[in-house]
Amino acid sequence: MNADQLSVGTPATLPGQDPTPGLRIRALMLGDCINAAGLEIGTLVSSTPVAFRVHAGLAVIFRYGIVVLIGLLPSEEKALIDILKPRVVGEFSPYEEETVQAQLCNDETSETIQPGGPICIAKFSDDRLLLIADAIAKSTALTRDERRVAAVFDVIEPFARELAQRGRTPRRRKGILQLIGNVLLVQQGVAGRVAVAEKPDVLWEKPGLDRLYSRLEDEYELQERLDTLERKLKAISETGNALTDIIDTQRSLRLEVAVVVLILIEVVIGCVQILTGTH
Repeated sequence: MNADQLSVGTPATLPGQDPTPGLRIRALMLGDCINAAGLEIGTLVSSTPVAFRVHAGLAVIFRYGIVVLIGLLPSEEKALIDILKPRVVGEFSPYEEETVQAQLCNDETSETIQPGGPICIAKFSDDRLLLIADAIAKSTALTRDERRVAAVFDVIEPFARELAQRGRTPRRRKGILQLIGNVLLVQQGVAGRVAVAEKPDVLWEKPGLDRLYSRLEDEYELQERLDTLERKLKAISETGNALTDIIDTQRSLRLEVAVVVLILIEVVIGCVQILTGTH
């Protein structure tokens, strides 16, 4: 991995400070997956995640559908997205997006993240920028999953309310199974593809940057959001399973009643035939 510094910047200042070089860092979730195999859009900086030096900036591509664009002009970003589109599986419309500013601070000891403000780092080195890209990419993925889970909650809440108020379950078993399927897809994305809880590979080579990444985790509340998301997913899954179990039980009961009724009808017919034959 290359630790060269980027020599690109746009003005970014804090109140009361002198202007310092700054970088715009923009994360875009283009779809479910981006296939970066064989992609050549610049000088390769990292293979995990795949990162290229493009023009005077960086493009970091994550397999779970996110590209992080660092220090690129809007026209350069658009051109790069157009190149990536054919490699996107399950393209989203609109894209999920998150943007932050990074600026230089005095030294490593003063590396801080202002609440809702810029990320201050000692230098615009590739390893630091890859850490920021990892954190903002995970935050963007969590934002989409949080939105999807909230939408599932909006659908499943009326089912639970009807059961609580009227003691009746919805008849649309297929709809409930679809909700459970959506939950499974989100669980797969969080646990399998995005791996929010895992540390980025750059920390294995640069363990001294662990403090910076911990600050990024705290700023974007990655672990807390992951825990909340998993609790919601578990609640939805349990609710969906309970509703389907109740519906299945009711269907089995109706089937048993139908069988008993058929048996009684057959017995009655048999009795009638016997009595008719006797007379």
